[in-house]
Amino acid sequence: MDKKHRVLIAALTLPLAVVSIASSSVAQTAEATTKAAIARVRATDPKIHAVIALDPTALDQARAIDGRKGAHGLLYGYAILIKDNIESDGPLPTTAGSMALLANVTHRDAPLVARLRAAGAVILGKTNLSEWANIRSNASISGWSAVGGQTRNPFALDRDPCGSSSGSGAAVAAGEVEAAIGTETDGSITCPAAINGVVGLKPTVGLVSRSRIVPISHSQDTAGPITADVSTAARLLAAIAGSDTADPATKDADAHISDYLAVLKPGSLSGVRIGVLRFATGWSAETDKVFEKALAVLRAQGAVLVDITELKDREKLGDAETLVLNTELKADLNAYLATTPAAVQSRTLTDLIAFNTAHADRELTLFGQETFIKAEATKGLDDPAYKAARALSLRIAGADGIDAMLAKDHLDALVSPTMPPAWKIDAANGDQIGGAGAGGLAAIAGYPHLTVPMGAVLGLPVGLSFIGPAWSEARLLSYGYGYEQASRAKITPYFLPSVEAEAPVAPLLEPLQR
Repeated sequence: MDKKHRVLIAALTLPLAVVSIASSSVAQTAEATTKAAIARVRATDPKIHAVIALDPTALDQARAIDGRKGAHGLLYGYAILIKDNIESDGPLPTTAGSMALLANVTHRDAPLVARLRAAGAVILGKTNLSEWANIRSNASISGWSAVGGQTRNPFALDRDPCGSSSGSGAAVAAGEVEAAIGTETDGSITCPAAINGVVGLKPTVGLVSRSRIVPISHSQDTAGPITADVSTAARLLAAIAGSDTADPATKDADAHISDYLAVLKPGSLSGVRIGVLRFATGWSAETDKVFEKALAVLRAQGAVLVDITELKDREKLGDAETLVLNTELKADLNAYLATTPAAVQSRTLTDLIAFNTAHADRELTLFGQETFIKAEATKGLDDPAYKAARALSLRIAGADGIDAMLAKDHLDALVSPTMPPAWKIDAANGDQIGGAGAGGLAAIAGYPHLTVPMGAVLGLPVGLSFIGPAWSEARLLSYGYGYEQASRAKITPYFLPSVEAEAPVAPLLEPLQR
């Protein structure tokens, strides 16, 4: 790694020592909440590396918001972190965690960021992520990027935060902010939310603009909220949802927007018919025990539960989705790179592969770029094999999957465990647990998926997933709110060095004293 790139990386991390972030559901002044977060970040982020860089204009933003005449907006008093694959106006680059984009200072807001600002939020800076949103390699370490290093789980610092929206999930869990924005192609909002014990909502693809966000797949990409509770998720969604002429997928978004806060009422689960995705359980025996307790809460709230034991052709999804994502990655990333400033020298996926090879000491030591290489070899969006794979995966996950399951038993939503508890960070082998559980169906179909805390396994959080048809965000939020209020399952992180070093686990790992 040359001197220029070392200086740029140092410049990115410097703002942590001098700039504040803040969040508060109480409508204090924006400046007060921003200043109040300085101590939280200084005390907390060095432990978990959730934040790549904070915007040095944050306090100026806050003062300008306080000076507005009239109503301040739905998000007044909130300071929000955004994942570092989302563009924001100001001096910070949008890196996707890669050294290749250290010069990607676009001086423009993604439409969803402009909506956050219009609602009165302060944009505090960028969160770390799995580099390139976990699409560079199948052996990656979730939460690691060349720019941001390794994000750590605030419940146990040797544990993985999941990804790719790792920093967004960890920052909210650690109390640095109440709300952050993540992105998901398959599991990248819901997994880190669940693993870090917070709320995550992957919206319907097309409800939130993807413009000026570093892409993977136009079929599956979306941005969405990661928050401390369901009501804050509803508040953020209300701010960012809406049509964008630059993103054709959002053409119907305005027609499907609901009053997401108004539906958050007691008794929302009474009489609701919910499908229990038994085929998506089995992550671990302890996770399943927590899931059964969650089902008992749903029943106690008046929900009617119907077991679903299988999904036809589920085994065919993996290969089909992989071809779709690889093909769209090449096309969509090349299109994005063409819009970046001239200072960004990597203009195509081919250039990125060469850049990583040239900077292998920082970029490729922990894992490779075989997925990039496979994507480069794909044949384009007109390839019949790609089109067939997209049709197959969409049918299995959508029409013959979520849609069929809901229709067969007249169900309102589906539930399952989101993921198992966090696994250990493993630099030698990469992530040892893969997949997105039942959430993969929602990701492929483009349907909404909400995860809320459902409890813990040895102090490590696990989440409960609510999945529904397209545009059913309001419904899922109401069910998630009902469960959240009844279960009170959220737990607080203690930044333990490891689960194995603490009681009650540590004594059990020692031999019996005789």
